Amino acid sequence: MAKKKERTRTVGVIGLGNMGKGIARNLGKAGHEVLVWDISEDARKKLKRSSIAVEPPDMAARCATIFLVVPGSAEIEEMLSGRNGMLARAKRGLVLYDFTTSDPVYTRKLAAKARRKNIAYLDAGMTGGAAGADRGTLRLMVGGDKRAFTRTKPVLEAFTSNLFYLGPSGAGHTMKLIFNMVVHTNFLVVCEAGLMAEKAGIPLVEMIEVINAGNARNYASERRFPDHVLSGTWDARSRIYNLDKDVGMAVDLDKKLGLPVEIGGSTSKYLKKAIKAGMSETDFSRLYQELTNL
Repeated sequence: MAKKKERTRTVGVIGLGNMGKGIARNLGKAGHEVLVWDISEDARKKLKRSSIAVEPPDMAARCATIFLVVPGSAEIEEMLSGRNGMLARAKRGLVLYDFTTSDPVYTRKLAAKARRKNIAYLDAGMTGGAAGADRGTLRLMVGGDKRAFTRTKPVLEAFTSNLFYLGPSGAGHTMKLIFNMVVHTNFLVVCEAGLMAEKAGIPLVEMIEVINAGNARNYASERRFPDHVLSGTWDARSRIYNLDKDVGMAVDLDKKLGLPVEIGGSTSKYLKKAIKAGMSETDFSRLYQELTNL
């Protein structure tokens, strides 16, 4: 009986880019009534068969749960604030999920603002990329009100394969910054290793096979290189801009915590060089082609 109730919930997704559109489609497949919004009319039109386009304040008045899949905290704060903002119009018991990659300090500020209106605001770092959003296999790292998280788990399960509750507000976004710093640093070190191998006369494909047969294997060697580099498709579906932003925030957090930032800092340095070289909008898989030029 409880399951039937969950399937008929009205839920919202704001931001219909690579991640948001997959989340919205999987919520619809799970039987939920899905309200969506994006500033792009084209993005809204792509989901018109499976969802209803509703502006954020009206969405807040109708939904039990809303997922915010937008560029960052500033955009969210603008939507929440004001007489006609989402918090002013919010339905009783609304739960907001912030799926951005953001500064945990800003996240806690927004959560406190929502709490004053008796609205639960949870931060949830996502992993799995656009392909995971499409398949409904995202992994979430969640911080915030544990009771709200438990209550909304059946909705989250429509588009996730793993859920991790990590603690109070900001914990999810902190974990995402840590996660991304590790992922992007791994990718760059595999790029460097591949260039070294090719320069020494070892084919890249053979280097990847050897790495994946032993303890040096990682997600970059097991998936990124076979799927997006060796394939020649260069389609990892994320911009270098995003990597630079994420690692930059991780380095800033490291500094705030009084920790050394040498290794993550090196990753950040290369990404900033790529941005200066005009690669902001370039798919990050192409860093392999350009690393020696940075």
